[in-house]
Amino acid sequence: MNIEQVARIAHETNRAYCASIGDYSQPLWEDAPEWQRVSALTGVNFHLTILKKGSHPSPVASHESWLQEKKAQGWKYGKEKNPEKKEHPCFVPYDELPLEQRMKDFLFAHIVEAFYAAEAKTTVVR
Repeated sequence: MNIEQVARIAHETNRAYCASIGDYSQPLWEDAPEWQRVSALTGVNFHLTILKKGSHPSPVASHESWLQEKKAQGWKYGKEKNPEKKEHPCFVPYDELPLEQRMKDFLFAHIVEAFYAAEAKTTVVR
């Protein structure tokens, strides 16, 4: 499996979804800063690790993994996303996220799962 390809597709899906809810701040994968591409790659690896153990990462676990990564990099809560200040409005527990933000975790998880299932040539049953 090409991890970068999966991360790119997850990123571009997130970008398209964000645009559908009026958030045009997400750059194309090619234009995304290194930290953003690395974050997507980290997310893919997090999901694959759990899938390989025969389980399914929950949206909560996905968000918590992202939150831990951002915290380790010095990010904090901010009303608006500001990479220079390392502030992000999603820097909150999962249950405090609005539904439109939670959707990103569902989309990401299902993209990784689809590639994992296709490579395994099996259908992932929920």
